[in-house]
Amino acid sequence: MSSITETIPGVAVSTKANVYFDGKCVSHGITLADGTKKSVGVILPATLTFSTGAPEIMEGVSGACEWRMAGTDAWNKSGAGEKFSVPGNAKFDIRVEGEPYSYICHFG
Repeated sequence: MSSITETIPGVAVSTKANVYFDGKCVSHGITLADGTKKSVGVILPATLTFSTGAPEIMEGVSGACEWRMAGTDAWNKSGAGEKFSVPGNAKFDIRVEGEPYSYICHFG
């Protein structure tokens, strides 16, 4: 397990929340000084399907989730300090049970 990102210095934060799935996923967009875009958010207990535009790396900050790519049967577990990658223009399912899953989504 790698270390958990606790702060991201030198960012601009979008104060308007992105609210998905009737509030089961809420995130805020951030932009780093070099123009890199990320989002930080939380997923409450649910099973949700997301679509990507660009490739994404999901980094767990707290809690845990299970995820699988669309069209596959195998669920993969990911927790705090762990990352998983999702290709661009794809769909994936994410399942959270118990404690909410806090994450950083790295785009690109």
